[in-house]
Amino acid sequence: MSARPSILALAAAALLASTALVRANEPSYGPNTYDRTLEALIAHEDVANRGGWPKVPASAASLKPDSQGPDVVALKQRLLASGDLAPEAVAGDIYDANVTEGVKRFQRRHGLSDLGTVGRLTLKAMNTPVESRLNQLTATLERLKGNGFNFASRYVVVNIPGASVEAIENGTVAQRHLAIVGRPDRPSPVIQANISSVNLNPYWTVPMSIVKADIIPHMRKDPSFIAKSNMKLLGAENKEIDPASVNWATLKNPYFYVRQEPGPTNSLGQMKIDMPNSDAVYMHDTPKKTLFRNDVRFNSSGCARIEGVRDLGAWLLEGTEWNRQSIEDEIAKGERKNITLKKQVPVAWVYLTGWQGADGQVQFRDDIYGLDTPQGIVTSTIQARKPKPKATAAVPPARPAAAPKTAAGNPPAAPTTASN
Repeated sequence: MSARPSILALAAAALLASTALVRANEPSYGPNTYDRTLEALIAHEDVANRGGWPKVPASAASLKPDSQGPDVVALKQRLLASGDLAPEAVAGDIYDANVTEGVKRFQRRHGLSDLGTVGRLTLKAMNTPVESRLNQLTATLERLKGNGFNFASRYVVVNIPGASVEAIENGTVAQRHLAIVGRPDRPSPVIQANISSVNLNPYWTVPMSIVKADIIPHMRKDPSFIAKSNMKLLGAENKEIDPASVNWATLKNPYFYVRQEPGPTNSLGQMKIDMPNSDAVYMHDTPKKTLFRNDVRFNSSGCARIEGVRDLGAWLLEGTEWNRQSIEDEIAKGERKNITLKKQVPVAWVYLTGWQGADGQVQFRDDIYGLDTPQGIVTSTIQARKPKPKATAAVPPARPAAAPKTAAGNPPAAPTTASN
C-alpha cells in the first residue's frame, strides 16, 4: 500500500475540514447520482491501485474509547484509507474522540447504527476488499445508464439494499424513512409505479403464496391461529367459512381466501399505500415496529413496511383536505377509508448497493439478493415504461346508402387499412 494519501482520503479530509454547507438533502437516487458515483469509482480505483486498505484484526471488536495499542493503530489506518479519519488524527495509538467519530462516520456510510465501536457488522464492512466496493459502484453505474425512471417534481424512492425510503420534492428530500423489505427467499422487486391512494385501517387479503407457505402450516400446528390473528376464511360470494370445517392436514389448494380484519394488529398496520403494479407489492404500516431498530431489515414477503408511514401518507395527500391530524382522527374511528391522491406520485423501487451522496460521502450496502452480477444488473434495472397506445375515437356506423358509382358504373373499391 502506498504511503501517500489516496484521492479518496484527500477528498474526504477536505470534506471533514470544510465548514461549507453541503447539499445533503439531495436524493440518493436522482439525476445527479450517476456523476457522483462515477467520482466515487475513480477514487476507489486509486485506492485499489495503491494496494487496497489495511485489514482490521478481529480483536479490534473488543476496543472501546480510551483503549490503547496496535489494534487502535490498525483501525486508524483503515479509517484513514477510506477517508473516515483526517490525516492529522492518525498519530498515536489511543482510541480517542476522533477515532470514535471516525467509526461512527464509517457506520453511517454503511447503513449501520453509529455506536462508535467496532461490532461484528462493522468489522465485516471494514474488511470487505476495495475490489468488492468497485464492483458495487460499477453495478450502480450500469443500472443508472439503463435507468428508465423519469425524475418528477415529486416522487418516492425505495432503495431495497438500503432498506430505506426517501420522499423527494423539487430535487430535495422532504422525508427519510427506514424500511423493512423482502427477505432473500421472498425478494422485493425492482419496479416503477404510481402511488394512487392511501388506505386507512385496511383489510389484508393474504396472498395465496403466503396462505400455502405460512397459514396452512400454522393451522396444522395451532387450529386457533386464524381466530387469534383476527382473520376470516371467505369462499364464494364472500361467504364466511368455519376454519374447523377445513381439513388442514391434507389441504394443498385452498378453495377460499384469507382476509385479516382491520385493526392495530393487522399485518399492514393501520395504513396501506396503494401503487398498482404487476408484482402486487405496496408500502404499508406494521404492528412490529421494533424491527426498525435492527441494522439488517430484510424480513418481509416482498412489500415494504415503512417507519413513520403516517408522515409519508400526509405528504402524499398534500393538496387535499387531509393532513396528519385528520388522518390520525380517521384511523381512530377504526373504519376502513380509501383516500385517492389529488395527483398520482411516481415511485421507484431500486437496487443500489453503492453510490455517492450529495454530501460527498460514499455509501455502501450489502448485496442482499446477489444481484451485482452481469445478469443480475439487467434484471434489477428499472426499465422505461412502454407508452400506452392512443385510444381512437369510435366512429358510428353510417346509415346504409346507395353505393356511388365510378365513371365505369361500378362501386369503388374499399380503401386498404392496417386492419384489413
